[in-house]
This record gives sequence, structure tokens and C-alpha cells, in this order.
Amino acid sequence: MDWISIGSLSDIPRRGARCVDTPEGKIAVFRTQDDQVYAIDDHCPHRGGPLSQGIVHGTAVTCPLHNWVISLETGKALGADEGAVRTIPVRIEGELLFMKALASRAA
Repeated sequence: MDWISIGSLSDIPRRGARCVDTPEGKIAVFRTQDDQVYAIDDHCPHRGGPLSQGIVHGTAVTCPLHNWVISLETGKALGADEGAVRTIPVRIEGELLFMKALASRAA
């Protein structure tokens, strides 16, 4: 499995996010209050809102456009909403963050 360096833990504020541009689109990398790190596609499954600009609470993020709540662990919409975004594995080594390299979705 190939991993790419995406910065350090201190680059992301607690309960915040930063984006990583990839050939497959933007990936939002989130840091929770207790320093867990998750990476998901940076678009809400509802209307494509920028999840990286949402509010992080626990291990979920609320979309800033229409308040859909997305699990950072599974990528699935929570509550009555249905839909999901891709999750990408993240590894922490000391202070450094690594994200699994994305395979091209080209056919």
C-alpha cells in the first residue's frame, strides 16, 4: 500500500479540517478534539457542499449547506439522511500524517 505525506498533525486545528488536492478530487482531512484524524471526499452526498468547511463534533461533520451529518469513520450520512462519501485511510507517525494513495478511478 502506497502512502503519501500530507503534512503534520499541528497543520490541522482541533475540530477543524484541511484539504488535499488529488487527481481524484479534493480530500478533506479532519482532526477531532481528541486528535483522531480522518480523510473523506470533500463533498456532501446531498448537494456537494464542502464538508471541510463544516462543524466537527465527535467523529462526525455537519455540512455547512443543509446540515447533513456525515460520519468521519464510515463516510455515511447519519440520522434519517441516506448517502455516503469515500473514506481514505490515514496513518499518524509521531507528528506526521500520511494518507493512502488513491488509485485512479479511470476505466
